[in-house]
Amino acid sequence: MDINDKLKILSAAAKYDVACTSSGISRNGSKGSVGSTSISGICHSFAGDGRCISLLKILMTNYCCFDCSYCVNRRSNDIKRAAFTPREIAELTINFYKRNYIEGLFLSSAVYNNANYTMELLYKTISIIRNEYNFRGYIHVKAIPGADENIIKMTGLLADRMSVNIELPSKESLQLLAPDKSKSSILKPMSYLCSKIENNKNEIALYKHAPKFVPAGQSTQMIVGATSENDKKIVNLAQGLYKKFKLKRVFYSAYEPVVKNNKFLPVAPPPLLREHRLYQADWLMRYYGFNADEIMGNNENLSLELDPKCSWAIRNIDKFPIEINLSSYDELLRVPGIGPKSAFKIIKARETGSISFENLKKMGVVLKRAKYFITCRGRMYISCPDKDILEKKLSDSSALYEQMKLF
Repeated sequence: MDINDKLKILSAAAKYDVACTSSGISRNGSKGSVGSTSISGICHSFAGDGRCISLLKILMTNYCCFDCSYCVNRRSNDIKRAAFTPREIAELTINFYKRNYIEGLFLSSAVYNNANYTMELLYKTISIIRNEYNFRGYIHVKAIPGADENIIKMTGLLADRMSVNIELPSKESLQLLAPDKSKSSILKPMSYLCSKIENNKNEIALYKHAPKFVPAGQSTQMIVGATSENDKKIVNLAQGLYKKFKLKRVFYSAYEPVVKNNKFLPVAPPPLLREHRLYQADWLMRYYGFNADEIMGNNENLSLELDPKCSWAIRNIDKFPIEINLSSYDELLRVPGIGPKSAFKIIKARETGSISFENLKKMGVVLKRAKYFITCRGRMYISCPDKDILEKKLSDSSALYEQMKLF
């Protein structure tokens, strides 16, 4: 099979892994212009310093020995199959890099033959890229559950980030939709990566030139809406994963009905806004100091009308208003419309004088939301209405509409 055909098949198959986002752009170069853009396999991610970087995002192969009900690549599905060799991916990566299409590689794979065989292919690929081509760009690679720890270790010494996809939120869901997989087989490599990353930090502290093991940490992904688990279950699971395995990121993927006529799967996908609310809740846990119980309260699911922070603030209206000129950094983070950057600016600005509402606008505070929960110099911007009216004023209008179709 021609390598371009392989690229089309295996980049399309990789789109269901949401660890990065597809660029969706295809633009040919023309006379007098510089550069071009290829839609196949190009996605965007973010470096630790905030830079947006382009990655070649592909599967090693979509031949799979598993038969997960929700997966388009399951062995019983009649689709076009393809497989790259390690050398082909290495050459694609280097050629794309030299043409300035990409800055790195995101490499995943279906489980071909068995976990060890697949993991060996992934290792050989990045070994060629790192050792033969001396490539020093970003590489994210999957750790295949069930693979030998020695292969994962060798891969981790070459990759920047690794990920093990937890797939579904519960053991029961895995048994129902992915009987070839088990919770223990997924959590085992997560635990191994966590311990190796922590040990490697200690080694680097003692020995300056110690080799780095997965320096950008590990991440995971779970599918939302394929089974009946509520948001409370998902948010609590994410919190547990962050605490136990020191994950850098949990990605949420709204279920897409790529499989027809399966009695265990829903016919329609969940609202895309549900995925968005889970990301907002995730952000509150990672950067705002919230825990899962605070975010969810007594609710089973996150509100589609209110973002999780506004929802918490309304439930805890007795804690407000707070005085901008006296509150701590952690208290400021609890106010809707105030983020980590603006909270830090407020703390620094208070060293030189008291802050007014006009100052807050210049600092990036969203007064449209914050004005109901704060005072400046003892004065409120606007009197706080009762809870029902406040909910309407803070509701997300985008939740009332569906995205327009292109065609």
